[in-house]
Amino acid sequence: MTAGPTPHAEPAAHAGPAARTGPAGHARRAAPGRARTAGAGASRPAGDGGAPLTGRQEERRRRILEAAAALACRGGFDAVQMREVAEGSGVALGTLYRYFPSKTHLLVAVMEDRLQLMRDRLRRRPPAGDDPAARVADVLMRAFHRLQREPRLAEAMVRALTSADRSAGAEADRVGRLTTAVVVDAMGLDRPPTAGELAAVRVVGHTWQSALVSWLSGRSSIAEVRGDLETAARLLTLG
Repeated sequence: MTAGPTPHAEPAAHAGPAARTGPAGHARRAAPGRARTAGAGASRPAGDGGAPLTGRQEERRRRILEAAAALACRGGFDAVQMREVAEGSGVALGTLYRYFPSKTHLLVAVMEDRLQLMRDRLRRRPPAGDDPAARVADVLMRAFHRLQREPRLAEAMVRALTSADRSAGAEADRVGRLTTAVVVDAMGLDRPPTAGELAAVRVVGHTWQSALVSWLSGRSSIAEVRGDLETAARLLTLG
């Protein structure tokens, strides 16, 4: 993600929306965007190619993500308004835009955060199963059931991810890499995956996201989602 001037000094809220939005209402502060990738105030987590966040910055970022998730849980994508996120997280509107230049960036970051939490749980409690395919299917279905409990949040995150343009490409790429990492971790291998296995992992990740979209739109039942995931996971045994 991108970052602007060091976010320790929070600008007044009046300095924000008009300077930050273009004709379509999307953020246009390209320079701050690039700066966040490289250093202080980065909205991305520490260790992901940018300078580590300070403790204060990380705590502020956490509040922003939690406020956005709470709004999405209540009303879905449309309920996440940047001014309300700023108010809910206790930051100035200008500061929020320096961390996340648009609602799409913000909700994709929420999805990234949820995936990271899922990976952390997976490492603490590795899945049971006789083979990698069974373990992967089990992990992804558990993740799916968690999303079921917060369908409006799931809809908001998926809508943001599928509508992300090039400006949010880095965030969307991180979601893809995290999905791949979750699947590889779930396989429980005692060696690096082969090229064939990694290709199958990507197919599994695409299937999981597609199944989630299909379920959210009412086109697939839970049983169909499970069947699709189990079928895709069996590709892992062919690599």
